[in-house]
Amino acid sequence: MNAILNSESATVEIKPLGAEMISFKRKDTGHEYIWKGDPEFWTGRSPVLFPIVGSVYDGKMRAEGGTYELKNHGFARNREFRLVEADEMRAVFHLSADEETLAMYPYQFALTLTYTLEGSTLRIQYRVDNDDDKAIYFQLGTHPAFNCPIGEGAEFEDYVLEFEQEETLERFFVTGGNIQIPDKSEIVLEKGTVLPLRREQFEEGAMIFRDVKSDRVTLKSDKNEHSVTVSYENFPYMGVWQPKNAPFICIEPWHGLADADKFDGELKDKELAVKLEPGEYFAAALVIEVK
Repeated sequence: MNAILNSESATVEIKPLGAEMISFKRKDTGHEYIWKGDPEFWTGRSPVLFPIVGSVYDGKMRAEGGTYELKNHGFARNREFRLVEADEMRAVFHLSADEETLAMYPYQFALTLTYTLEGSTLRIQYRVDNDDDKAIYFQLGTHPAFNCPIGEGAEFEDYVLEFEQEETLERFFVTGGNIQIPDKSEIVLEKGTVLPLRREQFEEGAMIFRDVKSDRVTLKSDKNEHSVTVSYENFPYMGVWQPKNAPFICIEPWHGLADADKFDGELKDKELAVKLEPGEYFAAALVIEVK
């Protein structure tokens, strides 16, 4: 059963499959901010990326002396989470290791997503617990897709990403299979806060940014009053992605990055892999405010 959160100004709907948000709507305008998942462009809406971000080289991940097959962005988005707590303002979803996950990822873990709606602001807390008797390793990422344009009066290319702090954004590239392309990058914003959006920016796939200084970024246009502000905690990297001519854009804070081409290391060697000792936990958060 889907969880539905209600505040005085917004509603949010989350489905147990992937603990994925499928709707975030303002009550006063009726505007829907989350992409509808049309397979013409992309069936996802806001999946969680775990235990990897991006792809592993040749589809193989090595860990604890074994080799495991893992698809793009890991398995959590395709697993049924258990709804362990729900009321009008809050929903808690839980996923833990089982025989199927252990065949893909050799660790006992618990992944908990907590959604809390206050007004027109949604906070998503991510927690990973080590339930194993040894250290575990993983990456974690977000992937919300926002309708763009939002409402009427603006086209996609009227929108910008406005960062909280002055940034010099160096774009790194990945292949169509979501593998890093070594030694390829370009500066797309130099000592500024506003990155104009153009469809041609995505002709070579996602824009990947390492070490973003800002803790928040806003998708906005001067052609209308509607915007989405995304704040993030403990997600130092960011992907920005749009399929060709799609009516949405993904703003994706990450703790991790895809394998580089020819990568032959283990999970623990992956970029920004988190290590947790037995009994430890990792926490991160995503906050989405819609106007």
